[in-house]
Amino acid sequence: MNFSNLKEFKFGWPVILSSTFGIGLGMSPLPFYTIGVFAIPLSKNFGWGMDTVMGGLTVFTLSALIASPLIGYIADKVSARKTAMLSLLLFGISFIAFSLNTGSKVLYYTLWGVMAFAGAGTLPMTWTRVINNWFNENRGLALGLSLLGTGLFGAFAKLFAFSLIENFDWKTAYLGVGLLPILIALPLAYFFFRDIDDPKVAKKLKKLKDEVPSHATTTKSGMTVKEAFKDWKFWLLAFCFILISFAVGGPIPNLENLLSNKGFNTGDAVILASVIGYSVLMGRLIGGYLLDRFWAPAVAFILLSIPAISCYILQGADLTYANALIAVVILGFGAGVEYDLMAYLVSRYFGMKNYAAIYGFLYGFFAFGAGFGPVIFGKFFASTGSYDSILHYAMMAFLVGSFPLLLLGKYRNFDVEKK
Repeated sequence: MNFSNLKEFKFGWPVILSSTFGIGLGMSPLPFYTIGVFAIPLSKNFGWGMDTVMGGLTVFTLSALIASPLIGYIADKVSARKTAMLSLLLFGISFIAFSLNTGSKVLYYTLWGVMAFAGAGTLPMTWTRVINNWFNENRGLALGLSLLGTGLFGAFAKLFAFSLIENFDWKTAYLGVGLLPILIALPLAYFFFRDIDDPKVAKKLKKLKDEVPSHATTTKSGMTVKEAFKDWKFWLLAFCFILISFAVGGPIPNLENLLSNKGFNTGDAVILASVIGYSVLMGRLIGGYLLDRFWAPAVAFILLSIPAISCYILQGADLTYANALIAVVILGFGAGVEYDLMAYLVSRYFGMKNYAAIYGFLYGFFAFGAGFGPVIFGKFFASTGSYDSILHYAMMAFLVGSFPLLLLGKYRNFDVEKK
């Protein structure tokens, strides 16, 4: 990759800016990062167990399995811009609706399902589709920057929700967090999020082609969904993402309770858990930079094996604050690399023709692991009073899930559509 040429950022920065806020205040991070904060007041007010609260993620996951490829297909065929903007509005409204619950489990689980469909358009598949079209030489770094929002706003949302709960109540917290995508991300998407086929950026695209002759701007080269389904590499990635997302997604929503169970007070547990968002930032930037410089599967194997160490540390009987901090940072770093990796590998191995739809299907597998992970963690805690045994399984999942990525082989070169 040619790192002396960063002119792509001169033209693509508005898309990165709007994508950072759109992804960061969307469905990908907010439910997962805040459920641990909401779990305690929901349990106290309604008498629900931790497994009941985390059970919402199961409904969310099953719904996302259907919603993500469907909305991805719509983004490919209609418009990533329109899909993302409408979804930001509906996602915010559905999140706010949780504040209306008076103790009904049926309503609680229904809202999780509704939110999965309402917010699917805020997932990285829509935003990264446009990022991939604007960037070629520095695609990994651009994806890393746009995906910074998950860590940045995930950490902020956790602390923001906790502050609202402490100073007001949990219903106000749902309202406050739900307004974030509507009041912040939606306006930015309206003004800055435009794909290369948008007439309003035609002049800018021409200048980009003039200044960066090697820039590829086709949106139609690559595999169809049907072709991807017949490709063994698609199913290899699906297998890997299930295991890795389970290992990443299982501990994160349970961190507050996990750390409290290890003897930390609520305030320290929330502060430590919020640090994971900032370590995700490091994973995004460092991972994105390395993806552009080295073979992505090798980078992924190394960086997604390391978080197994955090699972080992968190099993310690006498967990110190320093060791807990190290474990959280490593875990967050792995979470940061994972999203970069999915977007990058889909573009390099399957192309852009049906990018969002293929990403959506793979995200379904990712959501399967990430959604059931917290529930399984919660059930292990409910039955054993500890997370140690399930942390051991998560440690193994990191190792088993990352190694097969080395079998992917060289990137594919899809012919650019001829005019």
